[in-house]
Amino acid sequence: MKDLLVADDAGHNVLLAEILDLARDAGVPVHRIPRHRFDVEAHTDVPQGVMAKATPLELTDLADLVSAPDPQGRPPFLLALDGITDPHNLGALTRTADGAGVTGLVLPRHRAVRFTAAAMKAAAGAAEHLPIAVVGGLPAAIGEMSRAGLHVIGVDERGTTTLWDCELPNGPVAMVLGSEGTGLGRLVRERCDDVVSIPMRGVLPSLNVSVAGALACFEVARRR
Repeated sequence: MKDLLVADDAGHNVLLAEILDLARDAGVPVHRIPRHRFDVEAHTDVPQGVMAKATPLELTDLADLVSAPDPQGRPPFLLALDGITDPHNLGALTRTADGAGVTGLVLPRHRAVRFTAAAMKAAAGAAEHLPIAVVGGLPAAIGEMSRAGLHVIGVDERGTTTLWDCELPNGPVAMVLGSEGTGLGRLVRERCDDVVSIPMRGVLPSLNVSVAGALACFEVARRR
């Protein structure tokens, strides 16, 4: 963290006092600025009066992700996102990935959202702890994952089996989620070892991608 910005009308409360104490203990400069300037700097719909200015996220090579076990020594468990465009979904999925024990997040460089202020807010700090690789193209990245021994499973409403019935290996695995509108791209879907769906009981054919991702990630976590 480089700086902490606080809106001049943020008031005084226990949580804000704790944040200010932590910033001062860490040697982070604190700046009180007018609300109108704070709102411009925040780039979010509902800024809450406190904002941290941080250095850019440090990225990881995909080659490192496919070989790195989790802290308990279990095989890699990656989450790859195919064209997610909503920053709130990206943030929510990052938070879910951290909670489910995902060892790395794989994002395409093009036609996908980046870690904007809204995404970072939704991630609630998870993006700073989860290794992230940005790749030129997801189909090629899936090929690299497969060559490294990962079993790649796509989640899509057109899946040939359900998430509950699919075979999950004990070894390294990668889950792939598609975009909010069209799901998995054709090349991505073709390169997955399995494509699974989440059984739906209502009228709508699919779930929001962040909800689908939570179900998929925690199903892997449950079986591991």
